[in-house]
Amino acid sequence: MSKTSFKTPQAIRGTQDIFGPEAEAFAFVVETFERVRKLYRFRRVEMPVFEKTEVFSRAIGETTDVVSKEMYSFEDRGGDSLTLRPEFTAGIARAFLTNGWQQHAPLKVATHGPLFRYERPQKGRYRQFHQIDAEIIGAAEPQADVELLAMADQVIRELGIEDVTLHLNTLGDGDSREAWRAALIDCFGAVKGELSEDSQERLEKNPLRILDSKDPRDRKFVGDAPKIDAFLSDDARAFFDAVTSGLDAAGVKWTRAESLVRGLDYYRHTAFEFIPDEGSAAAGALGSQSTILGGGRYDGLMESLGGAPTPAVGWAAGIERLAMLVGEKGEPAIEAIVLVEHDDGLVAANALLSELRAGGVVADIMATGSPKKRYDKAVKQNPKAILRVNETGYYGMSGEGENERLAAVLANRK
Repeated sequence: MSKTSFKTPQAIRGTQDIFGPEAEAFAFVVETFERVRKLYRFRRVEMPVFEKTEVFSRAIGETTDVVSKEMYSFEDRGGDSLTLRPEFTAGIARAFLTNGWQQHAPLKVATHGPLFRYERPQKGRYRQFHQIDAEIIGAAEPQADVELLAMADQVIRELGIEDVTLHLNTLGDGDSREAWRAALIDCFGAVKGELSEDSQERLEKNPLRILDSKDPRDRKFVGDAPKIDAFLSDDARAFFDAVTSGLDAAGVKWTRAESLVRGLDYYRHTAFEFIPDEGSAAAGALGSQSTILGGGRYDGLMESLGGAPTPAVGWAAGIERLAMLVGEKGEPAIEAIVLVEHDDGLVAANALLSELRAGGVVADIMATGSPKKRYDKAVKQNPKAILRVNETGYYGMSGEGENERLAAVLANRK
């Protein structure tokens, strides 16, 4: 069989090769996140791409779609069941327990990287996707929620994404949530036969999930369903009031979203999503995938992994979706091109190029083709300055002129 009979392998469905302006937008999201998380003194963590499957099945829940349908799990050569991470929080919680990070509580950590879920690829959603993630572990006070949400709001604003509002709800404390859950079962149980098949299955196990159902059969009953406010304890109400007053003081625009829930039992108090305003350019760009950042307080998660009760709150945002809203970004503008007019000047050119880059100047070299072609190619790249080098070394500059960094490098050579 000849080599030409082999077909070139294609990318796996749900993955992407990111290049050019899209890659620059992706990098801009990460760079902005990294800069802001340092302002808030969140410590950087790097997490394994795969964990034991039980980390996710216990943390996320056996009955969830993520665990039952979407995880990439496999048995390794040692016979252990491993899973490519579908989210960051479970792995960070595992690390908090196994690495003794309790000594650093309250611990503020942040990370970013690829995640994996087997689901139907669509606009802004992939099987290998990327997220930025921030968590505060070991802080029970509402101030932690305020700080985390203020950080998220600042990331979005510094990305230049406009017309986005924080949608906020409370799930109450454990007692409040349990009383609300029982009332929802009674309410939806009375019309069980008219609910969607998914909601009929969720009724006993996860009635809160019915509240965010998009199925028209469910939506007609959601408006009249019991609201969490009727079941809030005094402590839970005070907690939510402290969060909202803190957000007002921090200048974070928010709206109450009473149907915003988190179905898993370990979620408490604050639940939130940042969503583009209806009719905005951001909403148009994302279509039905409207949420760009979401999270909540998960005070019961550590217990599901065998740890002591530990309060925690966190959020995550898809880098791909944020990059879509940022728009295409150009590559860094070239400040200087070193034009090698004769090949004998290549050594001197490389020395100059090294000095420029060490001085913080964005620089490139033009050293192929005839002298005229080299010059023409250099001009087409529209640099601020063209530095001419021949066999005797650097001898002159053409272009718009020097900036401070370039001037400092050239002055240093004299």
